[in-house]
Amino acid sequence: MRLEYFEMIDSVRLLDRAAGRIEALARVPMASPVFEGHFPGHPLVPGVLLTETMAQASGYLVLAHLDFARMPFLTGVDKARFRSFVGPGADLLVTATLEHDGSGYAVTRAAISHDGKALCDAELRFRTMPFPDGLDAPMRERARTIGLLPDPAPAGREP
Repeated sequence: MRLEYFEMIDSVRLLDRAAGRIEALARVPMASPVFEGHFPGHPLVPGVLLTETMAQASGYLVLAHLDFARMPFLTGVDKARFRSFVGPGADLLVTATLEHDGSGYAVTRAAISHDGKALCDAELRFRTMPFPDGLDAPMRERARTIGLLPDPAPAGREP
């Protein structure tokens, strides 16, 4: 995780397109400017950043489901529950399941756990739209970085 850059997902552990499910890993850094104010002397990951982490895992699931044909934009967070605090150094398992896709919308159910203990979960809604100009390539590159997409085959070689 690079909290200050909103890069929440470190790697994709599992993508099951048939089941509409993703498992991703996110490691909370030991130090971040975010912790300087939340809270001084008692650093905690803000709930809004945990929600963003679930949204990013869900977004990558939707991107994969749509074969990167459209971009998901978060439009709603429902039934969010936060069960425990998350501090520096925590290794998080982020899961998301596709509940609905159609008519330009997608809905996922996402959760974050640590050492098998549920930390938070939510239902997330997305509007799927054409990629804004210039965003397709950076999204694909980030997806490759986290292992969602394979690296392209070298020129002149078949995958």
